[in-house]
Amino acid sequence: MKKIFNFFPLTLYKSTISLPVNEKKELIEEIHSMKKNSENLDHKSDNSAWTGDLHGFEFLHENPKFNNLFNEIYKSILEYLESLSVNPEKLDLYFQRSWATISKSGENIANHRHTQSHISFAYYLSKEKDDSKISFYDQYKHNEFIPSLFDSMSVVRKGILKKRDVLNSAKVIFDTQEDEIVIFPSKTLHGTELGTNSQRISISADIVLVAKDTTSLEHLMTPLKKWKLFSN
Repeated sequence: MKKIFNFFPLTLYKSTISLPVNEKKELIEEIHSMKKNSENLDHKSDNSAWTGDLHGFEFLHENPKFNNLFNEIYKSILEYLESLSVNPEKLDLYFQRSWATISKSGENIANHRHTQSHISFAYYLSKEKDDSKISFYDQYKHNEFIPSLFDSMSVVRKGILKKRDVLNSAKVIFDTQEDEIVIFPSKTLHGTELGTNSQRISISADIVLVAKDTTSLEHLMTPLKKWKLFSN
């Protein structure tokens, strides 16, 4: 009898955070104001989305207007950790950097990783059905026994692969709705597809986890209060 076993999955967390309509309106207006006052305008090309972290607005979590949202996001982060059987009571969680993104029709965000952090997320403050979707890429391709078998366009044209599924896909386009949050490991390669409708406004952040007590513990970061700054 045939059996298939799937190991080493990438786990994404998705949930809904519902904010009052008037609060969402205030946050959207605040983000548009940030874009209007952008720095480093040379970082944005005609087909790239506006990302606040590259334009002088990379600490959204310090803005009091976003306090309620980040409190709700923190609850989702705890649920994500619990789903992986990680004990959050042993860890200190830090919002390291956070920013807003505005993606209009014909714009996208290139594939990238957040290598300086542990956990990242995208929360969709404003999104219509045809607005740009987030994509995740399999860097390891454990099932790819021939190099480029899963991402070669010529392989697709020749019909070598009879169908695409989770066993032979190098890329997954992950659909989300307004008010949803997606949480994933920061090291995961991801990007966005081109938007085809109006504009999508999302909020992202990078999160670092630090052990509260590293006595006889390897690999995790030590408590920040134990760090010492080099100075002249």
